[in-house]
Amino acid sequence: MERKLTPIARRLRRNATDAETMLWRRLRSRQLEDIKFRRQFPIGRYIVDFVSIELKLVIELDGGQHAESLADTERTRWIEANGYTVIRFWNNDVIANLEGVLDSIRQEILNARTR
Repeated sequence: MERKLTPIARRLRRNATDAETMLWRRLRSRQLEDIKFRRQFPIGRYIVDFVSIELKLVIELDGGQHAESLADTERTRWIEANGYTVIRFWNNDVIANLEGVLDSIRQEILNARTR
C-alpha cells in the first residue's frame, strides 16, 4: 500500500456516498459468500472502492461524473494489468436494486473461485 494514499483513503471512508455505505453494509464482515472485502483501499497509484485481495476482485461504484471517462478506462486497464478483475456499478443501481447488484457480485465471486 502506498503510504501517501493512506490518508486520502481514510478521508474517502469517512465521506462515503450513500451507495458506498449501502453496499459496504452488505460486504463487510464476510457477509457475502464469506469473502473479506476492504473499502477505499490503495492498489498501486489508485484507491479502489472495494476489493477482495484473496480473489483479486475490485468493485467500483460510479456516479454520473464517470460516464465515458478516459481516466477511468486507463485506471481499469492498469488495475487489470496487475491481475485484478474490475466490475463496475452505477450508484443509482446500488440504491435502486441492491439485491441485483449483490447477485452480480456473487456471480463474479463464483467465477473468481473457479479461475
